[in-house]
Amino acid sequence: MAEYLSVGELMLRLKSPNHERLLQSGSLEASFGGGEANVAVALANFGLVSGFVSAIPDNPIGDAAIRELRSFGVDTSRVLRTGDRLGIYFLETGANQRPSTVVYDRAKSAIAEVDPGAFDWAAIFAQARCLHITGITPALSETAASLSLAAVKAARESGLTVSCDFNYRGKLWNYGKSAVEVMSELVKYVDVGIANEEDCQKSLGIGVDAEPVRGESLDVGKYEKLTEKVMTAFPNLSMLAVTLRESISADRNGWSACLRDDQGFHLSRRYDMEDIVDRVGGGDSFAAGLIYGLNNLETRQEALEFAVAASCLKHSIPGDFNRVTVAEVNKLLSGDASGRVQR
Repeated sequence: MAEYLSVGELMLRLKSPNHERLLQSGSLEASFGGGEANVAVALANFGLVSGFVSAIPDNPIGDAAIRELRSFGVDTSRVLRTGDRLGIYFLETGANQRPSTVVYDRAKSAIAEVDPGAFDWAAIFAQARCLHITGITPALSETAASLSLAAVKAARESGLTVSCDFNYRGKLWNYGKSAVEVMSELVKYVDVGIANEEDCQKSLGIGVDAEPVRGESLDVGKYEKLTEKVMTAFPNLSMLAVTLRESISADRNGWSACLRDDQGFHLSRRYDMEDIVDRVGGGDSFAAGLIYGLNNLETRQEALEFAVAASCLKHSIPGDFNRVTVAEVNKLLSGDASGRVQR
């Protein structure tokens, strides 16, 4: 039975080749992805026993999605095979000053319509240690929001550590409730919060004028205040990690993170990522790295550094999933960032 579980939606990902505009050449590259599934795959690649909880249609597309997760060693025994369709997202990868663009086709997907009562949470969490969820699933529908809340409540009752990436997706909140209204209730049952500055502002309504960074400067003091405000508003949080992305262009970002806990404020080293291959899933790879580090490394500073290094490497890999190992992350942490051919 999996010790590390995530709850959410697995989607079909359709991407235009290379840096083309959508349907420029009439071709799309098909793969699978989704915030919570990305975390499950990364944890499995780190050698942990991970599992995914979801609803996936019982059809050939759903079969392929399940096979993909199982190929990484993710336990899918808790996936309900129900519903009419798998959610889809279309991705156009940007370059230079043209940003990447995502188009969602997720209405009435299986996870958005499944009855929260269809899951036996007590049985699902019986032998688990940790649950990870995001702010994406609650944005899909009122039913999905109820499912998400039920999951975190049951996880806390079962003694699991609950992590949540506050992920704000403005294109999804369309069913009548605001992100702040829903997420403020859900986060009351979370131990480890993960976010960026926009997530804190738009998912929780908490900000300190820490706008998304454009350029090479970053005011760390704003993030010290931001993390303090969030943890004051949600005293149940044992820690809050915030990723710090400096968006210089679509191809070049500065990448680091900070973490606040009862011992104070921690800041990671910074990576200058040039020639980014695919930044989708970067935050999920950070979340997975943090979960791994908190459960396998000695200090929270080490956990933070591992998470940032793991997510830095993800930016070099096409697709949603982070296909790196603990050894590869540790090699980057040791200072080997030359990219030389390994023979």
